[in-house]
Amino acid sequence: MTMQPDRRERWLRIIAPACVGVVVLALWQALVVVYRVPVYLVPSPLVVARTLVSDRVLLFHALASTLGVALAALAVAIVAGVGAALLFAQSRWIETSLFPYAILLQVTPIVSIAPLIIIWVHDLWVALVLCAVVVAIFPVISNTTLGLRSADPGLADLFRIAGASRWQTLWRLRVPGALPYFFGGLRIASGLALIGAVVAEFVAGTGGASAGLAYQILLAGMQLDIPRMFAALALIAAAGVALFAVTSVLAHAALARWHESELPREP
Repeated sequence: MTMQPDRRERWLRIIAPACVGVVVLALWQALVVVYRVPVYLVPSPLVVARTLVSDRVLLFHALASTLGVALAALAVAIVAGVGAALLFAQSRWIETSLFPYAILLQVTPIVSIAPLIIIWVHDLWVALVLCAVVVAIFPVISNTTLGLRSADPGLADLFRIAGASRWQTLWRLRVPGALPYFFGGLRIASGLALIGAVVAEFVAGTGGASAGLAYQILLAGMQLDIPRMFAALALIAAAGVALFAVTSVLAHAALARWHESELPREP
């Protein structure tokens, strides 16, 4: 019994990166052992794994704090980004007037404005979320705006001939057509929200009960606890991969039945 092409491709997307990861980890372990690299320079994967187990309570609590900021920022970026894109789609004048300010948010280094946001906003958690929103919102705005502008001209003429209103054209033609673009921006924004959360935590330097993974990295660096630093970095990377995977699953669920980007490919 042969495996269906779409199922084979799905398994290939999982197995191929996993094999590469295993090879890289094995090579890393071998090089550290052969060259006897001190643990305070580069710990082996086994040492990092043991640290993840021994410090799991501390590290996973920090991961929950960082993920909370990232997910809140992603939610705000989605709502604000889609709202801005819908506004831009209504008028070229509005888009021309306001889109440069969205670009300004994208090109401004978050490290330079995060201290100001933290000073101006009294609630630290809200300040961290706002910093992450600044990093994550642009892909949502730009991709969704592009999608709304990319409706098929023939279908747009058909809607116009049928007497559809602007809102009917927007919700029944432009919004469905923009979904693939939106999910493409969402994949990028999910990773950027996590990056923004970590950078904001670095700038804030918060500790105590609300300490995130960035603070654990800073503390591990000061204490020369390099295995814990690598373990925190591994958790950040795993969280980023998980966010990307979740957004990919959402995109597949929304587009699998009708859009060619998610339809099964021919063998």
